[in-house]
This record gives sequence, C-alpha cells and structure tokens, in this order.
Amino acid sequence: MGLLSHKIKREELKIGDHIYSWRYAYAYAHHGIYFGTGLVIHFTQGAGQEIGTGTFLDRIVISSSPARPSADPCPTCGENSRDNGVILSCIDCFLDGGELYLFEYDVPVAAFLAKPRGGTCTTAKSDPPEDVIHRATFLLENGFGDYNVFKNNCEDFSVYCKTGLLVTTVLSVGRSGQAASLFAAASTAVSLPLRYLIAGYTGVTVFGYGLYCANRYASDIGVRRDVARVPVESLVRR
Repeated sequence: MGLLSHKIKREELKIGDHIYSWRYAYAYAHHGIYFGTGLVIHFTQGAGQEIGTGTFLDRIVISSSPARPSADPCPTCGENSRDNGVILSCIDCFLDGGELYLFEYDVPVAAFLAKPRGGTCTTAKSDPPEDVIHRATFLLENGFGDYNVFKNNCEDFSVYCKTGLLVTTVLSVGRSGQAASLFAAASTAVSLPLRYLIAGYTGVTVFGYGLYCANRYASDIGVRRDVARVPVESLVRR
C-alpha cells in the first residue's frame, strides 16, 4: 500500500478489481472495474466533455474521456473506445498511456488518513467479485445516469459497483474521493482561524492538514450516514 497510491502489474489483476490511472501529472484519476481478459468497464462523459463546460477546463480539471478521441478506432475494442456513458474497452484505452493502480477497500482508518490524496482507497468493504461484475455489466447495458464531475463520475460508478452504496441526500458530494478531497481542501481553506495564520507557516500547516484529513474522512463512503445499499436493478427506475 503506497503512500500516494498502490501501483500494480497487469498480471496481478483480478476480475472485479477497482482500478484507476492518474492523468496529467497526478491532477486527477480515471476509474473503472476490471472485467477480465484485458477489458475494463468504466463510466465516461466522452472526449473533451468531462465537466460539460465546452472549454479547456473539460480537459484539465477532471477527465474520464476515452482514449483515441480523434484517432482511428482501437484495433482491440473498436468504436467502444470513442463512446460515452458506461463502456467496455481494452485496458490500453482505459489507461490511455498512464500507469495502473489498484483502489483499496476496507483500509484501516490510520492508513486512510495517511493518504494525502483522496480517490485511492476507502474504509468501506467491497462485495464479492461476482456481485461487482453483476452491477458493472448491468450498468453497461442500462447506463448509470448523467455524468456529473462532483456527484456521479467514474469513481462514483466504480465505488457503487464494488459496494452497492449510493448517497441518499441531494445536496451532497457523491461517493468520489477525488471530489471529497476538493471539498475538504476548500473547507479547510475557509476554516483556518486567524490565530493560526498569525502563528506562521508551521501552525497553519499542522492545523490545516489535520482539518483537511478530518473533512476527507467524514466524506468517506465507509463512514457516511447518508448512504444506503441500492440494488442495481432499481437504478433503471430511479
């Protein structure tokens, strides 16, 4: 278990694993569920439209665009590499030139808090691989709703497939650790008392990082109270 994230080799992959790949020098990560035989089921908004602004921010802030947006179709997965929504593509298109990492479940609280970035692990437990693949393949056929960078993104999709948990409150960040980290950082920035700013860099750093960790932990899917187990079949009726 690495400090930032847990890199693995392709031969270590198991069916139902939640995997991800960092993009743009660790600015964000794209997540998916390993289906086996070199294929990945993942949730994408489509090339250049990850947050739907129609500007350069769509490619910089958080991306889940398929690989090869303007090149020839992938020789392995064909036109699937260009689709949006829940798609099945080869692992090369999923990684898009990045490294392979394993998202970890049921991690101890201390290990979770030691991670400086969200979107790499959770204290929640994973369901058995057969349940994970059942959810992923069902959503491949029926969709996972509209993509939303803060409430319904590729990490949200993968975490749901692994746990069956959905956030029940409307005015709340979704299951994504990446989004939770952004909110935790923003909350920390506006919550620093003046006395810590006056105390200097050390005081700000210690207090700020502690507050950031506390806010990130409170948003973790494993400890939140505004979540419920929802059968995947019921999602098509929601």
